[in-house]
Amino acid sequence: MDRRAFLRVAGVSAAGAVAAACGPGGPSAPAASTGAPPPVTTSEPTTSRLPTGPPNWDDLRSKLAGGLVRPGGDGYATAKRAFNPLFDGNNPVAVASAKSAQDVQASVQAAAGRVTLAARSGGHCYAGYSVPEGGLVIDVSGIDKVDIRGTQAVIGAGAKLKDVYAGLAAAGRALPAGSCPTVGIAGLTLGGGIGVLARKYGLTCDHLSSAHVVTADGKLVTASASSEPDLFWALRGGGGGNFGIVTEFTFETDPAPNLTVFSLHFPAGSAAGVLGAWQEWIAAMPPELWANIVLSGGSPVQCRVGGCYVGAPSGLTTLLNNLTANAGARPTQRTVKALDYLGAMNYFSGSSARQSFVASSRIITSPVDAAKIVGLADGRPGMDLLIDGLGGKVGEPAKDATAFWHRDALASVQIYAPATAKTRAKVAKSVGEVVGGLAAAGAGGGYVNYIDPALPDWKTAYYGDNAKRLQDVAKKYDPYNVFRFGQAVVA
Repeated sequence: MDRRAFLRVAGVSAAGAVAAACGPGGPSAPAASTGAPPPVTTSEPTTSRLPTGPPNWDDLRSKLAGGLVRPGGDGYATAKRAFNPLFDGNNPVAVASAKSAQDVQASVQAAAGRVTLAARSGGHCYAGYSVPEGGLVIDVSGIDKVDIRGTQAVIGAGAKLKDVYAGLAAAGRALPAGSCPTVGIAGLTLGGGIGVLARKYGLTCDHLSSAHVVTADGKLVTASASSEPDLFWALRGGGGGNFGIVTEFTFETDPAPNLTVFSLHFPAGSAAGVLGAWQEWIAAMPPELWANIVLSGGSPVQCRVGGCYVGAPSGLTTLLNNLTANAGARPTQRTVKALDYLGAMNYFSGSSARQSFVASSRIITSPVDAAKIVGLADGRPGMDLLIDGLGGKVGEPAKDATAFWHRDALASVQIYAPATAKTRAKVAKSVGEVVGGLAAAGAGGGYVNYIDPALPDWKTAYYGDNAKRLQDVAKKYDPYNVFRFGQAVVA
């Protein structure tokens, strides 16, 4: 079953549960890294002006353990690819494959200020910013260790979620994160990290205790609560691609729970009633329960609810009955299944196959008019509105405690529509109409991990009042905008 089919059948957001888009816990002292010298810590990044002129690609190639590929070279067409085929036409000037933090440092030192730089982990950036036209892609997928040390997980920036979950489960540990198996831990964490365990355990970024970061001047620093605290604050929700390139994360983990997954399919024509009931229901649910509702466009709009519960099926039954009693319709299909932690993460994972799509997002902070939302999906076959429940542990930190602004959100809404190169403009127009309609209905803001070049007032939408502090962090660590792209936080 491919990823999109899974979303339609199970009623669960894969990219959105990266959401959940692409987890909490108090940070403790980070474990020491192995295999590389400890990072240099500095509070005063270099502010000397950057060099000009083209990079010396041959010199950089000689310094990289992972190699460097340029246009016309063997493997270039594959090396430059992102997850979304719509960006296959993007042609970076080079792709550097990093196997270590030192490879990332060499790449930044060789090209900073000369060409656009973009780190790429899983390559899932919705806007294709990780494959810059004429820029240098620094591919960190080779930095992919998953090392469990007691209650901590030390994870390379290139590790994919499927490998993160497998490593954690083998040690009896858990980390709340997204569901798409090939999403990289880096982009997910840096944007916040919404997932199917978020209401119980918080965002992925809330579990971050330290990170190794290559800054714009090519230095390797440790960011934590006690070292580079401004940068540490920004890395927890400030968005991938900004401030520097993370090479390694240290997370606090939780004991792996047993879970119950569920899926409810409702009859055609019932979407408005179900969505209205779902909004009140998810706000009242204990944090052990996470759920989303998927509206599949067409005439009529189809509706599914899916999710998971931290605990046994017996504890879930009454909670689901509460929803169905108030939804105005009985489910035509109800599936409930007990799984261990890894089994549940695999259940939500969908397919690893590349997918061609256009997407955007909005944020619901209080219940919105369900009929208006369903009306936006009416007559738009192929489009899904994936509404992922938030609240619970996500809402416990203050809105300015980390860079992730949407602590008071009831849910995130991802608008997801398949597209080809030929239909892209038409689909993007349709997605934009829905984005505007959601805002008019009271769903404002946006989730940076569903980054959208066309999103109006994107800086405020993603970061709210935290945008000013993020700009100050950029001014400190990247004063010459080395890490620049279409929606970068710049000095």
